[in-house]
Amino acid sequence: MPRSRATATRQTLETDWAFFGELCRALAVHVSRAYQPEVVVGIAKAGVVPAAIVATILDCEFAAMVVTRASDEDQPELVTGPPVGVAGKRVLLVDETCDTGDTFKVALHSLAAIGPSDVRTAVSFRTGVWEPDFFAFETDKAIVLPWDRAIVKQG
Repeated sequence: MPRSRATATRQTLETDWAFFGELCRALAVHVSRAYQPEVVVGIAKAGVVPAAIVATILDCEFAAMVVTRASDEDQPELVTGPPVGVAGKRVLLVDETCDTGDTFKVALHSLAAIGPSDVRTAVSFRTGVWEPDFFAFETDKAIVLPWDRAIVKQG
């Protein structure tokens, strides 16, 4: 299933760094009230930004893995898996947004092979049907992240 993108029928929500930073802080607060991860794993590329912030606020280890798509129409593929050091630990898997959950499904499958004691999912923006364990903001709009604003504005 293709990723949900900004189209003529889907509005966009442009975010700036201040707003994104506050969402990451809010996400860390939500997580801290219900879960105490030992490791926060960010899904690269964009998921490492909120993951690093959440890991810093929660004072936990940080790691990254890479799941990508060759094009918007392709299914996500694992490029670099999570570190083996997550075995037996409580893991918070973080991405910046989620629509269908396809990226999370690939990442969760890869994590399961290593054997963490527990895994929960978190996103800054919930934008579709897939339900992460934690999210900071929910919208049906396509998100323009702070680091993408200049690219979008310049066409």
